[in-house]
Amino acid sequence: DMGISDEEWERLQKALEWPIPDQEITRVNQSTSPVHSTFSIVGLKESYKVGEKISVIIRARDHDKKLKRYGGDFFKAKLFSTGLKASVYGEVVDHHNGTYSVALLLPWEGQAHVHVRLEHSSEVVQILKKYRDSSFPRSHYSGYFEGSGSNKTRISEVVECNLKWGADGSWRKGDCCCEHKDIRTGTVWQCERPKKLSCDKLVHHSRGRLENPLNPFEQQVVAEFIHIATTVISSECLFVLGTVEKCRSGMMTPVPGGFYLRDVWKSFVCNTQQFSSAQMGNCLKNKIVYLMGDSTTRQWFEYLERNVPGKYDSIFRGPLMAVELINNIIIHWRPHGVPLRFTKMLITDLHYISNDIDEIAGGPHAVIVFTFFAHLVFHPITFYVYEVAKIRQSVVALLNIIKSGNTAGLKNIFQSDWHVLQLDTVMWEMFRDIEGVIFLDVWQMTSCHYLSEDIHPGPVIVANEVNMLLSYVFNEKNKRLIK
Repeated sequence: DMGISDEEWERLQKALEWPIPDQEITRVNQSTSPVHSTFSIVGLKESYKVGEKISVIIRARDHDKKLKRYGGDFFKAKLFSTGLKASVYGEVVDHHNGTYSVALLLPWEGQAHVHVRLEHSSEVVQILKKYRDSSFPRSHYSGYFEGSGSNKTRISEVVECNLKWGADGSWRKGDCCCEHKDIRTGTVWQCERPKKLSCDKLVHHSRGRLENPLNPFEQQVVAEFIHIATTVISSECLFVLGTVEKCRSGMMTPVPGGFYLRDVWKSFVCNTQQFSSAQMGNCLKNKIVYLMGDSTTRQWFEYLERNVPGKYDSIFRGPLMAVELINNIIIHWRPHGVPLRFTKMLITDLHYISNDIDEIAGGPHAVIVFTFFAHLVFHPITFYVYEVAKIRQSVVALLNIIKSGNTAGLKNIFQSDWHVLQLDTVMWEMFRDIEGVIFLDVWQMTSCHYLSEDIHPGPVIVANEVNMLLSYVFNEKNKRLIK
């Protein structure tokens, strides 16, 4: 029971559909090769005008240099210029026959490079999907039990913990485990039963070992990514691309949703501003900002901490709080509940997002931002749907802004941008019909930057993300935000 209707589940499954190979490969050479796959620019010219689109065709080939007959490969594409500190995202269209197309907008004057990368072959995507849909525990966690022993001695025991979910239930069989059930969400967290201490002595939580489910053949199938660059030249700028519309709820994110130029994000969605420290303080005056989720929202907290001076009370892992007395601003950050791959911290500091939102009174002074992606890629997507449904119940009455997940450039069985893209799709689909919701799509902002991708993007990207957030806060009152 995921907490949604059968009709909504069918809609989600349709949105998550991914083309599959029309045959089962028996040799690694039959998978898509990052070396032999190529792309070309259709009708390549010596120069282009700003605002034109560059058409790119990608042709996938296997390791024997044979053209692929089916789709399903996960390609990424962008146009960039390191010298201009400029880049723009390109959406790859799968034609289901081994060819793919990209229409890249050229939004700046000067030199640009077309960049195409094979993240995963279609064969690797099927492996990712296989284990995403299974209950195989790719990620484990540690539970730290502490209590008193005989003669006033202190006993500490560390055991393995994990999520209880799905038809198989526990990842351990029999009467193996202590069960810690959250009353409001219904989520069950299991830890192996300590030998000396009782189940109620769980004090700390941390990430544990990773378990690779791949068999030897599947390990061979995983391909390396490809980098190819072709230079194009734009002509003199005839007009300026952009929008003057104010940021508000109900705005859709096009492709591209904007572009970087001299390290500033120029949005095609709405007129995002660049806020000075004083303007940030004025924008957030008399507000309480609640940042929830993972280390990517912690980056937002740290950015605001640096740029909105004040008094701070924090530790590295959280929870964190900043107080700015002049403008009466309070900023909180807290990690979401288990499963969470953080270093050792108090289990009582890990709250489920829906529970925390239920505790907030709301009002025009409150701004709620949360993210819920990076640590969920290790677990079945059905569990993710269940948790998002609980969050949705809590936020419907409050109105929200949704911030998408970051890309990371990771491509292994444990963490992959394909996994994040799937979760991103679920979040968007489950909130798209909620009136007043704003979706901050940072997928493009983190994917297209001219520097390498990182789950924790650099200061320039974080600054642009926060400025986009503040642009909405500036124009919207009484909104709650989802990252």
